[in-house]
Amino acid sequence: MVETVLKNKKILIVDDDPAIVMSLEFLFRKAEATVFIAVNGEEAIEKIKAEEPDVVLLDIMMPGIDGYGVADFIKKNWNDREVKVIFISAKSRDEDIKLAYSKGADLFVIKPFSTRRLIEKIIKLLNK
Repeated sequence: MVETVLKNKKILIVDDDPAIVMSLEFLFRKAEATVFIAVNGEEAIEKIKAEEPDVVLLDIMMPGIDGYGVADFIKKNWNDREVKVIFISAKSRDEDIKLAYSKGADLFVIKPFSTRRLIEKIIKLLNK
């Protein structure tokens, strides 16, 4: 099931935590998705422009442009494409979650998280 849904999907992981990036990258590559990595907002925007991902996993707190700024860019420039935006953050206050959804988030996941459950949620989003 995972392989068929994620196969050939372009996924951008935007996080400055190497452990999270490595584990997610491994799982997505195992499912035959094409994975791109960015460690800050500026790099994320460049990768979005160049690679046109299907899914963007965004940390909120990053150097430079934060996750909210990247989500704004996607909303303003890619509203004609169905890009799934998933925030992954240690921020768990209601205000943070509401702001993420107002910026166009399809899903908000609080760190720490189960990678297996995250993959299941992404598959559900892509099957809608």
